[in-house]
Amino acid sequence: MSKITEEVEQLVKPIVEDFNLELIDVEFVKEGKDWFLRVYIDTPEGNIDIEQCALVSERLSEELDRTDPIPQNYFLEVSSPGAERPLKKEEDFQRAVGQYVFVKTYEPVNGMKEFEGYLLSYTPEKVEIQMRIKTRKVTVEIEKEKIAFARLAIDFSA
Repeated sequence: MSKITEEVEQLVKPIVEDFNLELIDVEFVKEGKDWFLRVYIDTPEGNIDIEQCALVSERLSEELDRTDPIPQNYFLEVSSPGAERPLKKEEDFQRAVGQYVFVKTYEPVNGMKEFEGYLLSYTPEKVEIQMRIKTRKVTVEIEKEKIAFARLAIDFSA
């Protein structure tokens, strides 16, 4: 995580907590010639609305103006993480047990680096995913330290 995203995370955490919301992720990325500060928030139930995003955006904008942690010009976006929300924190993985997920690893596990299927279990050490390979259901264990990226996914075969 970059210094800017860490600083913004510290600024936005108390704001989202004041509204009983969750901070999902903070990104600071350059797209073309423009910089974007993206803050993803949600409710514990997963039903954030545009008014809640606007309230957080307004308060965060005031804090960013006051502390000025970002030297260049940027666009602030506060939004929902969407249907394919990232899984980063332990609580994210625990909440996702039983749901369809996509996991990418740093190195091959059983000869593969991408896995899509149902998250059967989660511990701080590993995840267990049931995936379909052709007509067979296969269960794969992936050590948590090997996970580069994980998110909820949409099961189009269901």
